[in-house]
Amino acid sequence: MKRTLYFSVFSSGMVTLAVEMTASRLLGNVFGTSNLVWASIIGLILIYLTAGYFLGGWLADKSPNFRTFFQVLLWGSFTAGMVPLASRPLLRAGASAFDQLQMGDLLGSFVVVMILFIIPITLLGMVSPFAIRLAITDPEQAGKVSGRIYAISTLGSFIGTFLPVLVLIPWLGTTNTFISLSVYLLLVALIGLGRSAGWKKALVWAWMPVVLIVIGVLWAQGAFKNTPGQIYENESAYNYIEVVQEGDYTMLRLNDGQGIHSMYNPNELNYGGPWQQFLVGPFFYAGETVADVKRIAIVGLAAGTPARQATEVFGPVPIDGYEIDPEIIEVGRTYFEMTMPNLNAIATDGRWGLYTSDEVYTLIGIDAYRPPYIPWHLTTQEFFELTREHLTEDGALVINVGRAPNDRSLIDALVTTLQTVFPSVHVMDIPNTLNSMVYATVQPTLIEDFVRNYAAMREDPSVHPLLLNAMERVILNTQPLPEPTIVFTDDKAPVEMVVNQMVLKFIFTGEYEVLQ
Repeated sequence: MKRTLYFSVFSSGMVTLAVEMTASRLLGNVFGTSNLVWASIIGLILIYLTAGYFLGGWLADKSPNFRTFFQVLLWGSFTAGMVPLASRPLLRAGASAFDQLQMGDLLGSFVVVMILFIIPITLLGMVSPFAIRLAITDPEQAGKVSGRIYAISTLGSFIGTFLPVLVLIPWLGTTNTFISLSVYLLLVALIGLGRSAGWKKALVWAWMPVVLIVIGVLWAQGAFKNTPGQIYENESAYNYIEVVQEGDYTMLRLNDGQGIHSMYNPNELNYGGPWQQFLVGPFFYAGETVADVKRIAIVGLAAGTPARQATEVFGPVPIDGYEIDPEIIEVGRTYFEMTMPNLNAIATDGRWGLYTSDEVYTLIGIDAYRPPYIPWHLTTQEFFELTREHLTEDGALVINVGRAPNDRSLIDALVTTLQTVFPSVHVMDIPNTLNSMVYATVQPTLIEDFVRNYAAMREDPSVHPLLLNAMERVILNTQPLPEPTIVFTDDKAPVEMVVNQMVLKFIFTGEYEVLQ
């Protein structure tokens, strides 16, 4: 029975970590992927495991037999599979609360969902100490046996870290990943129970996988979110992806749905958001014209809104669009007409894409938000030095940056960092949003030259109205540069700390009411 016991420990370790990883996706689809959410998930699961270690040791001494061990494993497996099914109504309520910024309801649904993990994680935490008790037959071998059990469990946990992210979630989705993991561990437990206590006693518990599969088929199908106008949803290795249709507008939403990552309307180009504000970057240079824009890079292509606008404004200039999630690129082509022949969509991390590129650009746009964060490695002095190496002598870098109504700390830090690399930096706030655009130029530039360019281009009928509108918004909403604060580097870039403080202030001071 020792081989069966060890395999059960391996499987339990694998499923426990896989459940933890999948839990982050389950909650991230609704509550976001902020460090605060991650910390809550990891912290509470560690508490549940701690309780399981104590209870497992106690029960193993009280009932040291394989039948009890495998019954614990059965119930841990079964309840793990029930979590996404039981939490589905709560998650939908949480998604609705997030859309409406109802913070009390949002927090309540998060707490209740996390409570649902108490039973399965505690039961799975009981497995290792219980297995040690059963495996030790010679006290002199206690250390060796304990080390072997923890090694086997940890090896399973290693596999469980990657299995849901790389395989199960992209293929099956979050809910069915929970169910498949649960059914697998149920079968392991049933086989172990059959071998140790007899197959008749094992068959008594055969209803568990059957019930789980039936409930999953009947209840877990259909849209994960019940967003009005939803026409598509899917889960990739990186994101929960949702496409929503409102009238003539198609919108891309990711994960918690806070923020529209791309927008498309076949009859309209001006969407009022940050996308068209990327276009104006080169025109801080005196005398710059539309014809001077030769090549563009977009880091955070999403479904291609800024690329489409740039093609309309500048003509078929080459555009390299870096998007880490290949599934989003496919969604862009299918739902957002992201089929411009001048666009080269590259499925890779933007920093790595630039590092390996031989191209130089007139304009590089950074729009790689994963609300409320911007990836830290796209905020550092070293990254901005890399972008400068890939800009022409009249090139410009543009970054979309988030802020709170009364907190500009992230903008201040990025401006401070950019000023160590670029001679001129400009900031504008996008009206009626919590977004700002930060512009950095390779050569010294002045807002006065930008204004003169705008005046000259207004007289040119060949200049696209979208570009003129974006330039006008910059002129009307330019902000003074902040006092220097922190410089982000690859060694120290506390982006998460800055954003966490901003988010907590936003929530607990009631600033979210400004948006309602």
